[in-house]
Amino acid sequence: MTHLLEQMAYVGATPWHGLGNALSPNQPIEIWAEQAGMDWKIESSNVSYMPTNDRGQSIIMPYNDQRVLYRSDTHAPLSVVSQRYQEVQPKQILEFYRDLTEQSGFELETAGVIKGGKKLWALARTGQSKALRGNDVSNGYVLLATACDGTLATTAQFTAIRVVCNNTLAIALNGANSASVVKVPHSTKFDAESVKHQLGISVKAWDEHMYEMRQLSLRKVTQHEATAYFDAVLNNTELLLPEPMDGIIPFTGKPFSKATDNPSQGQGKAMTKVMEMFNGQGRGAELSSAKGTAYGLLCAMTEFVDHERRAISTDHRLDSAWFGAGASIKQRSLDHAFQLIA
Repeated sequence: MTHLLEQMAYVGATPWHGLGNALSPNQPIEIWAEQAGMDWKIESSNVSYMPTNDRGQSIIMPYNDQRVLYRSDTHAPLSVVSQRYQEVQPKQILEFYRDLTEQSGFELETAGVIKGGKKLWALARTGQSKALRGNDVSNGYVLLATACDGTLATTAQFTAIRVVCNNTLAIALNGANSASVVKVPHSTKFDAESVKHQLGISVKAWDEHMYEMRQLSLRKVTQHEATAYFDAVLNNTELLLPEPMDGIIPFTGKPFSKATDNPSQGQGKAMTKVMEMFNGQGRGAELSSAKGTAYGLLCAMTEFVDHERRAISTDHRLDSAWFGAGASIKQRSLDHAFQLIA
């Protein structure tokens, strides 16, 4: 089975994805770098190619427009980038949290690398926590992630994790709000202090997020509305039809060919599953905040993406839930939930 996870570490209870090396609390950044597999550097080398001249001799020629990024420890290649590309080092991801953990009460909970080091992240709990009706508790986190393969800008964002089921949900408020997420393209040098300033590292985004969740928990929905909601979230051509012609059917993990398979079968199974979860089988579905409410619809979808949606492996599911198609589905779920309280 193919795995994406290179190495990661965590503090506290085993994460929902069940991966990583356990650490005791309040470890220094240096220990996190070692245990999370982030104690190496991204190095680069100019690109060369080897044509053959008219005498049949191979000659080495430089290609000055691009560079190869590679790991300092294994020399494994990571990607080919332009000369303008600004890489973000693994230790920079962890150093982002040094003053936050040492002075502001944050606590690193998980950090690591996937895809052989092409993607890196760290997640820290902010200390913010609130409960909805029925003691349905969510905790606030700040996630910082980057990639050196062109798939992700360096991104800092507030994230909420629902304790009862460990569902993850990027905090995105109803309407544009730059304080909940900051993206730094790799054409720009990463400035940690500037990102913290833009993000706010304050209670404002968290309080506004929990206000929106509270409104969702007060909005009762009928079975007809629930069906319409899940259909709107799942019935999306861009999410259901993989590209290129062959790939993986979303929700099933089965090989897919447009010539032979119908992805709507996977959608039907997904619809059945999320309805069952909403109607009592989901984690925390019987809490008063979620039972028969718009918040319960959102929780069923986020639980489905994080825990139930079939994937090649657990680490593939992690990558998807945080950065890929799963994250897109959760954002779509949130957008449609907000429409119910508009």
